[in-house]
Amino acid sequence: MNRGRMLAIGAITITSILWGTTGTAATFAPDAGPLAIGAAALGIGGILQALIAIPALRAQRGRLRANLPLVAVGAVAVAIYPLAFYSSMHLAGVALGTVVSLASAPLASGVLEWFVQRTPLGRWWMVAAGLGIIGSLLLCLSKMADGPGGAGNTLAGMALGLVAGATYACYSWCARRLMDRGVGRSASMGAVFGVGGILLLPVLVLTGAPLLASTQAFAVAAYMALVPMFLGYVLFGYGLARLGASTATTITLSEPAVAAILAVAIVGETLSPAGWSGLAIIGAALVILALAPANAAASTDDTAPTSPTPARDLQPTPGAKP
Repeated sequence: MNRGRMLAIGAITITSILWGTTGTAATFAPDAGPLAIGAAALGIGGILQALIAIPALRAQRGRLRANLPLVAVGAVAVAIYPLAFYSSMHLAGVALGTVVSLASAPLASGVLEWFVQRTPLGRWWMVAAGLGIIGSLLLCLSKMADGPGGAGNTLAGMALGLVAGATYACYSWCARRLMDRGVGRSASMGAVFGVGGILLLPVLVLTGAPLLASTQAFAVAAYMALVPMFLGYVLFGYGLARLGASTATTITLSEPAVAAILAVAIVGETLSPAGWSGLAIIGAALVILALAPANAAASTDDTAPTSPTPARDLQPTPGAKP
């Protein structure tokens, strides 16, 4: 495996670990609802993404204008994702909400790439995604067996988790598609997440008062916006520029494992032996994804963009951070 691919996988794995802390962090601001948490986290984080990308956005405004529908679809997905994701965790629990959201994303991403781009899915991706989904399903069953919430809340949380997974796959695909069309990494991420962040501001204004009610709640909002969302998506953009969207979303299957462990260790949620088995299977999926040789289909998915200018060769505009 080449060094660039290893670095990309490492960057997205670190991102997944950071994202896995968000559900537990949100429990330290109990008076703030999931809409406020989601709007603050990705609204502020998305706008920060745009601010550091201003030079790149200016330099590539022509290409962005030519791909405005793609930016718009990605931005709407960015705005929907945190509202569905944090609501899912609020209703179904940290571990289960995260599992459903992230386990559904690789399937949605792979189907999206196949349906829109007719990109064949590599055998190793399918094996890794299948194992990850099996592991996540075991986690799901474990939480449903032990969960303290009612069945109605659990089912509603799972439904919102599916919405979160679909929108996560959608904005990942849109950002990668922009890179494939010659838009640099900074400009692609800055445009999609910046517009998405702006769309979340009205939700933050309407629901965010509890985040200012105490120092602890404000600290939670600041952490969510700056670390998992801002720093996390900088790393995610780096990895996404070097991997296919389906592979990137499959790697983030490590997030529910992190979330489940933190939910047990800190929040006090319980995990059965089946749940721990699910964590082990997710770990095996990541090992396969990292070490297995890429076949022809996987190579097309990960390293051969449709644009004449490969995304991995695009350099950030001078003065712009990644």
